[in-house]
Amino acid sequence: MTNNKNLAKAFTNKNDEYYTRLVDIESELSHYKNQFKGKIVLCNCDDPYESNFFKYFAMNFNVLGLKKLISTCYAGSPIITEQLSLFDIKGLVINKKQERNPYKIEITEVNDLNGDGAIDLSDVEYLLKNKKNTLTLLKEDGDFRSDECIELLKEADIVVTNPPFSLFNEYIAQLIEYKKQFLILGNPNSIHYKNIFPLVQNNKIWIGYKTMGSDMYFIIPEKYKQDLLKNNKEGSGYKTIDGEIYGRSRAIWFTNLDVSKRHENLILYKKFKENDYCKYENYDAIEISSVSDIPVDYYEKLGVPDNFLEFYNPKQFKIIGYGRGDFIDDIKTVPIKFLDDYHKIGGKGHVTSGMKTLCFYTKEGIPKFPYSRIIVQLMKDEEIEENGN
Repeated sequence: MTNNKNLAKAFTNKNDEYYTRLVDIESELSHYKNQFKGKIVLCNCDDPYESNFFKYFAMNFNVLGLKKLISTCYAGSPIITEQLSLFDIKGLVINKKQERNPYKIEITEVNDLNGDGAIDLSDVEYLLKNKKNTLTLLKEDGDFRSDECIELLKEADIVVTNPPFSLFNEYIAQLIEYKKQFLILGNPNSIHYKNIFPLVQNNKIWIGYKTMGSDMYFIIPEKYKQDLLKNNKEGSGYKTIDGEIYGRSRAIWFTNLDVSKRHENLILYKKFKENDYCKYENYDAIEISSVSDIPVDYYEKLGVPDNFLEFYNPKQFKIIGYGRGDFIDDIKTVPIKFLDDYHKIGGKGHVTSGMKTLCFYTKEGIPKFPYSRIIVQLMKDEEIEENGN
């Protein structure tokens, strides 16, 4: 049996106990509906009956034309069985000595079983309570890395969930290993991870439809609501919506499903004028502080902000690397003089002369370290043709 101590530990991280609202799932999933027909969908994090991912796919099972829906929970889930008691499931033998019984739900049809004329969660609940073998206990602990859960992963076509942010690296590596399609939530900073950025660069994963600059609001356990009220201001750590407190966190959708905007060219209108742009002091590229400033006629390297990925079309641009020395070898260390100038104006960022991070002087002569930059190049027409795009 897989030891899921790390998974249980992950859920002591507050951001790992943030659960996705149904409205946010519906908003993103509305763009992919035609990609789910005849597919087996796996939601393999948290209690299926508490998960809004499970609820979305169960309620839209027929609309999407799903072949099967599989959902699992793990033994340490903090919300397991809060709404649906396993004692109510017909034919299910549970371990009464075990506080939390990890289980899986497998659904192949959702009919109007209660005869009320609508397909909703009450039909799913009725199905679970009256059909054998729809809900079964797992032999192992429900950890997504367990042999049992990996077999379910192999069966699935598409994985959709909100995995623990602290286990994101390991989670997405597994999806790539088993060549699965997916739509999952993650922290925007995940883009900077050593094993994630190459996947973005090589068009193995990309950003969904939600904008990178907008926050998301998550359902949180009661114990964290009190903590947020005590230690945070509304609008920073939390937000009250219709009288309910939601945790605030930065999150974006990562996917390898088709996203239509990736086939659309970013409209560029600015002409390159050397005096309008700053060059980095330690790398041969120009600084682009806003995507709207990308010149239409400049084919050398550009340092663009992360939100460029919202507009990235691999037939229009190529990604060179992430703007840090451990990603791009020819980024030089920060010049001593630049660092001195930075400290003279009161700069307090943690930077040293040995660091390989991009730096430039603004047109006003102010030394500046951009927060995060992706190095890209606009492709010429002949390059596009050579690549067969």
